[in-house]
Amino acid sequence: MLTKVLASKSMAESNNDLIGFIASTVEKLRDDVVTMRDQMATKEDLARLEGRFSEKLSRLESRFSEKLDVSITSVRGDIEQVQLRFDSIEHGMSSRFEHVQGELSRLRSAVYILGKDRPGVLRLLGQASA
Repeated sequence: MLTKVLASKSMAESNNDLIGFIASTVEKLRDDVVTMRDQMATKEDLARLEGRFSEKLSRLESRFSEKLDVSITSVRGDIEQVQLRFDSIEHGMSSRFEHVQGELSRLRSAVYILGKDRPGVLRLLGQASA
C-alpha cells in the first residue's frame, strides 16, 4: 500500500509539473501575442507611411525632372554650337572652293590662249581641236 501511496504521490507531482509547464507556456504565448500586437502597424500607420512615401516620391520626381530639363537644355545648346560651327566650316569651304574654281577657270583661259595653236594642249583642257 505504501507503494500505491508513493506512486500516487509521484503521479500527482508529475501532473502538477505538467500543468505548471503548460500554464507558463500559455502565459509566455499570451505575452508574445501582446508584444506582437503592440508592434504591428495599424491601417492609420500604413496610410501615414504611404502619404510620406508619396510626398518623398513627388519631390524626387520633381528634382529629377528639373535636372533632366537642365541637361536637355545643355545638350541643345551644345548641338546649336556644333551646328553653328558646321555652318562656319561649310561657308569657309564653299568660299575656298569658289576661289579655286575661279583660279582654275582663269588658268584654263590662259592655257587656252597660250596653246590655241597647239592641239595637244587643247586636248588636255578637254577642248576639241579646231
